[in-house]
Amino acid sequence: MNNRLMNLCLGFLMLFAVSAASAQNKPEFCNPILAGFYPDPSICRVGSDYYLVCSSFSYFPGIPIFQSKDLVNWKQIGHVMDRPEQLNLDSLGVSRGIFAPAIRYNKGLYYLTCTLVDKGGNFVVTAKRPEGPWSNPIWLPHVNGIDPSLFFDDDGKAYILYNSIPPDDKPLYDGHRTIRMRRFDAANLKVVSEEKIIINGGVDISKKPIWIEAPHIFKVGRVYYLIAAEGGTAGWHSEVVFRSTNAEGPYVPYEKNPILTQRTLDPQREFPVTSTGHADLVQMENGTWWAVFLGCRPYRPFDQGYYNTGRETFLAPVAWRDGWPIINPDLEKVQYHYPLPIKLPAAIGATPHGGNIKVRDEFFSGKLDFHWELLRTPRERWYSLSERKGLLAMRVRPETCSDPVNPSFVGRRQQHLVGSASVRLEFVPAAENEKAGMLVFQNEKHFYYICKSVTNGLPVVQLYKSTTDNKSDSRMDLLVSREFEPRVKSKAVLFKIEAHGNTYSFSFAVEKDKWILLSENVDATFLSTRIAKGFVGCMYALYATSLGKSSGSTAYFDWFESAGNDEVY
Repeated sequence: MNNRLMNLCLGFLMLFAVSAASAQNKPEFCNPILAGFYPDPSICRVGSDYYLVCSSFSYFPGIPIFQSKDLVNWKQIGHVMDRPEQLNLDSLGVSRGIFAPAIRYNKGLYYLTCTLVDKGGNFVVTAKRPEGPWSNPIWLPHVNGIDPSLFFDDDGKAYILYNSIPPDDKPLYDGHRTIRMRRFDAANLKVVSEEKIIINGGVDISKKPIWIEAPHIFKVGRVYYLIAAEGGTAGWHSEVVFRSTNAEGPYVPYEKNPILTQRTLDPQREFPVTSTGHADLVQMENGTWWAVFLGCRPYRPFDQGYYNTGRETFLAPVAWRDGWPIINPDLEKVQYHYPLPIKLPAAIGATPHGGNIKVRDEFFSGKLDFHWELLRTPRERWYSLSERKGLLAMRVRPETCSDPVNPSFVGRRQQHLVGSASVRLEFVPAAENEKAGMLVFQNEKHFYYICKSVTNGLPVVQLYKSTTDNKSDSRMDLLVSREFEPRVKSKAVLFKIEAHGNTYSFSFAVEKDKWILLSENVDATFLSTRIAKGFVGCMYALYATSLGKSSGSTAYFDWFESAGNDEVY
């Protein structure tokens, strides 16, 4: 092992050890436990291990899966859908694709149910080990809806429940939905009964509750508990609970529902967590109960509801009161800090996922780390980690991130409201249409792109903003262009994107730590979920394109680094 590689390895171990230890050596942990857009969490416990999955929409590989011993420190161990034959995301919009996976374990087998929106509907996959390999999807055409979840009863029966249409497909109001159930044959992976409506509308249909979804059933003693999200995924989001003495109902709602929401709180409060809901519960070995759920972190001005990090995964304790589970008991606000569920020795080697973390990738491992994602299913191999050791080589291809295709795009979630991402790039563009650099990307019509290119034969650094229409051939507007010295044409360049809540700044350098500001106070709300819509959050992406024309060029990324400086931590 050469000295550079040895020093890097030691540095990574020290970085990750410090990050993990700092979370564990305090009596508290910090939320979100998975920062960046990791929405719709589902969790299960097998022995002393916990496994968690999240929605991934049109990113590939699909459905990240994490492992933990303490519910706080999570290590990503893979993806459930990591083979093109499993997951066809061709032509899908960024916020379509994989919705709301649910993970369960029964008799030596892991089961995951999910919905592939616009490309097949509901399916189930199985694995003997949570890290995979997972099976190819078994489609469930009789499950008409979204958010399927399995429940295995202790009498050997299994059920699948899901969000579906109103009775007779005749809605009484906008957002009127039902929770339905079928018996499930776990051995043959198919439904074996007619469906039954177990919840119509929500807690109180006379109040016109909307979007009852994300159902899960738990059995505690002899009582069955059904939890579900209600109110939509924005500020009115909540979690509600019902119970029954029979798995198939009837289910009676808790009179003090919802058991989790932030919708009644002052929108001008400091450092709010909003839109909480879509929860799943788990009981630890020590008998305590906890909930994972999605929430959002707006930036200043807090009451405007702007956030770019998407819907993230939070953790809060659960208390049982008068036979009902209450999430975040005795508190109105979801907290950024709670006492640790249990205290274990710090885990070393796992990329941290919460707090003001710093992550650096030198591309030495020979394969992309699990935290990297591609946009849609790749149909050819356009990147390499072996062409030049320690560099991510990316072919400059005609595909663009403005189109529903698989471009030369390797992305990592923006995890901080205040923080930075930087990269070192080696690239010699052969024509003005060839560009390589770094995106901050929300969707096809909402992104910024800082890149290296050429103009009139001279190297330039450029900053683009996506257009929201199709008038421009490139679907980008040039905001800033600045020439390098001619000698820089064949030299490496560094790019940095800094997030400052409601603004971004973009910088470049040709020498280490000698940053040159290209543009500041760039509107970040343009990339917020409120403006861009959809269900995802922003990605920092390494990206190269020739804007629809053929190219023989290659861009080489030497390293990538992101770091956070969020005030609440």
